[in-house]
Amino acid sequence: MNKILKAFLLVMVLASFTPQQTGDDFCGIKNTAFQAGESVTMRVFYNAAGIYIGAGEATFTTTLERFNGKTTYHCIGDGKTFSFFDNFFKVRDRYESYIDTATMLPIKFIRNVDEGGYKIYNNVSFNHSANTAVSTNGVFKTTNCIQDVVSAMYYARNINFNKYKVGDKIPFDMFLDDEVYHLYIRYLGKEKIKTRYGKFNAIKFKPLLIKGTIFQGGEKMNAWVSDDPNHLLLRVESPIAVGTIKIDMYGYRNLRYPLTSLISVR
Repeated sequence: MNKILKAFLLVMVLASFTPQQTGDDFCGIKNTAFQAGESVTMRVFYNAAGIYIGAGEATFTTTLERFNGKTTYHCIGDGKTFSFFDNFFKVRDRYESYIDTATMLPIKFIRNVDEGGYKIYNNVSFNHSANTAVSTNGVFKTTNCIQDVVSAMYYARNINFNKYKVGDKIPFDMFLDDEVYHLYIRYLGKEKIKTRYGKFNAIKFKPLLIKGTIFQGGEKMNAWVSDDPNHLLLRVESPIAVGTIKIDMYGYRNLRYPLTSLISVR
């Protein structure tokens, strides 16, 4: 059961499964999608017997701060299991990223998690000119314009999805747990979707997943973001080792633009 409940952490890791571009565009994008003061809440549901049960929740917040002499977006993802599931496997996780507002690249990434008493702390400083990451555990080589799991979500919200054709693979690199992951997503086009929040016009894609103890490898996961200038994450669905999970956007504050993709509230 504990491995299943840990799936709620997908809310955090999902940030890495959004489209990026290689080349100059990857490094030179400007933020036009979100603003400081934004807050978004996601809720995780687990299904093993035909009924989805709420298992956990994550909240992403963004503030504007000075860090190492630069103006940064301080983006935080806080995740936790609900009190009922705490009896089986208590999770309290916090992910932070300081993102340079000029380049949209991460300067620092902090992972501080407690999963059933198993604690992980990793503090990473990125040197993009040297292509290195200095973490709590050492110095590691990175690729050009590397993202962490939180910064990738905010960076990718600025991608122009209209540039891609249905079926296109879009590669990106992510640094997590002292490793560089070379991943991609497959763009699947636009469609209407009903979530627990409401009905939306949405953009759909499939990420390539690395096979592990919870998730199956390959393109088994589906994700949707709002088809408006916010590119807000709306839903994620995926099979796991036992059952399936569904993650829905449940609330938001201070979006940069009106959520014009919303057709109707549930």
